Parts: sequence; structure tokens; C-alpha cells
Amino acid sequence: MSVFPAYRPRRLRRTQTLRRMVQETRLSVDDFIYPLFVLHGQGVKKEISSMPGNYHFSLDMLPAEAEEIARLGIPAVILFGLPEIKDCYGSEDYAEKGIVQEAVRAIKKATPDLVVITDICMCEYTDHGHCGIVKGCGERTPGRGLPQGYVINDETLEYLGKIAVSHAEAGADIVAPSGMMDGQIQAIRQALDAEGYESLAIMAYSAKYASAFYGPFREAADSPPQFGDRRAYQMAPHNVREALRETALDIDEGADIVMVKPALAYLDVIRQVRDTFDYPIAAYNVSGEFSMVKAAARLGWIDERAIALEILTGIKRAGADMIINYFAKDAARWLAEQ
Repeated sequence: MSVFPAYRPRRLRRTQTLRRMVQETRLSVDDFIYPLFVLHGQGVKKEISSMPGNYHFSLDMLPAEAEEIARLGIPAVILFGLPEIKDCYGSEDYAEKGIVQEAVRAIKKATPDLVVITDICMCEYTDHGHCGIVKGCGERTPGRGLPQGYVINDETLEYLGKIAVSHAEAGADIVAPSGMMDGQIQAIRQALDAEGYESLAIMAYSAKYASAFYGPFREAADSPPQFGDRRAYQMAPHNVREALRETALDIDEGADIVMVKPALAYLDVIRQVRDTFDYPIAAYNVSGEFSMVKAAARLGWIDERAIALEILTGIKRAGADMIINYFAKDAARWLAEQ
């Protein structure tokens, strides 16, 4: 007589086909959003040293890249721009011929069906590297009682609205505010609606943590703060209830998609957001999470393909509907081979 209970899980693990039949979480290329970094110039496709396999592209190189992304079945990209000139107001961020605005036009011309998401923030465009207007920027900047260099919330909202409208005019499909200013979703929604862009979706960086995992991105986007840090507006890594409050606020203000960033060290946050809100959830598998895998793989310590797919599956299992990630092109190929 068998000493085992009637249910024996290994019965359904015996073959690859059986394992496929009972698989609970299915990772797909449809889940991926691929980040692109764009800059001025001609003929530029330069690898980002801390993010192997990812590049800075000039505008003339974007169409071929967009076409490859579309051929792989990746449904969307998110754009980050490196401006020609930086100033304290981040002027190129909302300029008609700014780098992201021109990139949107180039991609939509080459691949009209590829969804183009634009990051709405100011850190890449300001000479101080912070995500908004700081006290001491120009004569008209308010901020009574605040120290010099402090990011002024309400002054910044006006600029975020201008940036969002300029991206909408260029043809963006979704705008993604990442600055973590209070009221930014409402301000952007009102600015878009006032210009007739009621149908343009907003992907809110609702739970964006002040994380040490962003290091390689700051090289890629040339956006390190020139003084201080971003803990006065990004969330403390210790908090999860705060993430739920932030997400609820963004939904109330008009967000269509909410996000948790980073992803890998915040799977519990993704799960709690998933269990609390019946909204599409994006997770950002950020540069530091990516680069650690690449570095270990180059040293032969891990199997890059297996680890990357396991990480992405874990993020999906935690509750993410879509994953912004730097593995997307390789992962699309790997999934097609399975």
C-alpha cells in the first residue's frame, strides 16, 4: 500500500508537455515595453557601457530600431531623451522640436502601430538634474520658507502639463509622468483635455521608490542630480502602505495605468497593488536589476537567459500586466524559441 497521499504533484511534472498544460503564469512578448534612449546627431548608435546591449540612438537610426522591435512582436517602447542644451527650466523638454518630440514623429512614421510611450519628467533636461523647478531657478520662482534647490511642487506641475501636451502633439500614444510631484496626474490630465487630447492615456509612475538600482540609468539618461538627492519626492524603500495611498491618488486623478518601480526588489508592492486595485499595472525592471544580471553572466557565474526569463516571470506572477525592461528584445527571441 502506498504511504503517499492521493494527490502526487510530480505526476504533472513528468514531461515538458504536461508542465506546459498546468503552467499558471504565462510570460509573453505582449507583456514587454522596451526603453529607448535618443539624442541629437547623425549616425549614432553607441552602446551604453553600464547597460550592455542597450544604446543611445540618433534620430536617423531610430526607424530601423523601431522596425526591428515591431518585427519581434514587442508592442510598445518608452522614450527617454538627451537634450542638446540644459537649463534650469528644462526648456527642450516641452519644445516643439525637442529630442523626444522628434523621436516620436520618426518612430510613428516608420512603425505606426508601435505604441509610443513618453516619459514625462525634467531630470534629463535641467542643468541641476532634479525632476522639477527648483527654488532659485530664475527670478519668478516662488517657494517661501523653502531652501535653495528645493523642488517646488506646484510650479513644476505647470511645466509637466506643457511637456505632456507637446508629446501629444508629436503623436505619443501614452504619456508616463515619473517626477513624483503631488497632483501631477490631475494637472497633466487637465492640460491634455484642455487641448483636445481626452483620449490620450496616462501611465502613472505611482509607486516610484528612491532606489539605489537606478545607477546605470543615470549614465544612460545623463541625469544625475548635481546636488542633494531625490528622496524629498521619491518614496522611501521601507514603505508599502504609502505606495497604496499614492496609487489611489493617481487613480482618483485620472491615471489609466499605474506603475511600481523598481520591480525585482518590490514584488511585494506589485502584489499588494494588484490585490487592491483593478487597474492595469506596469512594473519597471530597472537598469540596476538588469546590469547585475549582465555582469554576473559575463563572468560566467549565471545563465543569463534562464535568469532573465525567471525574473520576468516572477514580475508577471507578482501581478504586473506589462513590464518595462531592457531584456525585451532578447527575451522576445528566447520566448519564440521555446
